Amino acid sequence: MTELFGNTQGLSPSAVRTLERIYRRRVPLDQIATLELIRSLADASRETKRQVGALVHRSGVVDYVVVGDATRLFLPDIGRLRTAEGRFRALRLIHTHLFGEPLTRDDLTDLSRLRLDLVAAVILSPEGDPRSLTWAYNVPTHRDGDQPHEVVGPVPHGRPQPHFGELITSLEAEFARLARTRVVGAKDGRAILIHVGTKHGVGATRRAEARLDELGSLAETAGVAVIDRVIQLRERVDPRLVVGKGKLEEIVLRAIDLDAQTLIFDCNLTPAQASGIASQTDLKVIDRSQLILDIFAQRAETRDGKLQVELAQLKYTLPRLGMKDDALSRLTGGIGGRGPGETTLEIGRRRARERVTRLERELKVLARKRAERRRQRGREEIPVVAIVGYTNAGKSTLLNTLTDAGVLAEDRLFATLDTRARRLRLPGGVDCVLTDTVGFIRDMPKDLFAAFRATFEEAADADLLLELVDASDPEFDEHLRTTEELLRELGIDHIPRLVVYNKLDRLPLPNRTALAHEPDSVAISALARATTRQLLDRIATILTPVPRGEAVEPWELAGSADC
Repeated sequence: MTELFGNTQGLSPSAVRTLERIYRRRVPLDQIATLELIRSLADASRETKRQVGALVHRSGVVDYVVVGDATRLFLPDIGRLRTAEGRFRALRLIHTHLFGEPLTRDDLTDLSRLRLDLVAAVILSPEGDPRSLTWAYNVPTHRDGDQPHEVVGPVPHGRPQPHFGELITSLEAEFARLARTRVVGAKDGRAILIHVGTKHGVGATRRAEARLDELGSLAETAGVAVIDRVIQLRERVDPRLVVGKGKLEEIVLRAIDLDAQTLIFDCNLTPAQASGIASQTDLKVIDRSQLILDIFAQRAETRDGKLQVELAQLKYTLPRLGMKDDALSRLTGGIGGRGPGETTLEIGRRRARERVTRLERELKVLARKRAERRRQRGREEIPVVAIVGYTNAGKSTLLNTLTDAGVLAEDRLFATLDTRARRLRLPGGVDCVLTDTVGFIRDMPKDLFAAFRATFEEAADADLLLELVDASDPEFDEHLRTTEELLRELGIDHIPRLVVYNKLDRLPLPNRTALAHEPDSVAISALARATTRQLLDRIATILTPVPRGEAVEPWELAGSADC
């Protein structure tokens, strides 16, 4: 193999021959680099005035010869992040530094990010001769603050080197031992959560912490183990990488050190941002919308719910199909077709659009069936009470407590994705239909919200909304605002509403007393049936119509004129 990689533009034929001769060198396992290889790299740098490097396999063969510019190297794509748990790449990089500089941050980033065996720099004199050698290798870290690599040197050129094979074997054994002691603790691997916000406004750090807490709950629901959290407050979000290049490199190094497979961003990444971040790392990169979509895909049970999730996923994916690998650009012309025909990417987009149309058609049919069931209930003149509110506020638990419905109720986000309706007998003998709905969440993906809009048709036909609030959550004021905004967007904010503060059992006594005196609200613990008596009485009062001839005039509500 004599192919040259990197910055090969403008090389003279003589320089090309000098570079190609590097492929002839062999490096035994007991050395980091032979004197012959070091001399060949120095000769090539002196002739090209550029950094030159060789990626050497453990077998001793030079796999790649790489050319950079005067201050850095441009490494080729050498594959995925890891080949096996606790193993390195089986490649070491030996390259030149032209201005006497030690190993740079880029060198150490490549060492960790690519899981190279070792990175060595041949430091040249002003005349271009080898002067000294410095190298670094990955080391396991056992606590925060430990450096993930060990740097040695510079040592004078020609001094004895350590036994490379023995060094790498011992390091891999230590990494493998450390990997065996780590417990993944979740079915979908390990992830780092990332929040990027602006510095402006009071309480920016507190808001960032609260948002990461919620993102962590979403990750747990999705089956992901959260092993680290990163908060960055900036003047503005980086338009290409969100966090900026330097911070992203730190995060990638941290992910490698902690054996994380996924980066989860607490924002919705644009296609350009997702592509830009993916170009800097081989880690899986997902955003808040993808995480929520994944949860919905896991937990949807009815056909209606599954179709709505698939529709939302397709609408999210369509603008991002161009980010896939180069294999999608292969041409697939058909028999009898003139020209190259459609590309694989175009076919994928067309089929996705066709599937979107088909799903929307099926969902309309299911919506008509739901409307017919609601009309049937309307003919029976049974009032409908819909439980709405932020996710994990306790809506399903309240439905179970009041009606013995036996629906799934878990202490996690989005435990309910399908509408459940049960008949409830109120004090005074009045019957109503109590419905449970999908929970709200801030920054809900717009495609998902649009897909699940039909689910809230039950609430749109309700006579009363029970707005359930988790009073034990420090962010419950924010949850109330989010619910208000989404009800307005759904066009159902005009329906009579009763605020129900839930999880009273988790609050200290002063807070319970304060909530008990909140106007136009009820405070309960959905786990304790005894606390729901006042709630049932309030529902019965609101739903019981005032008999004709006994209407109360507005001024009578304020008391008599003698008061």
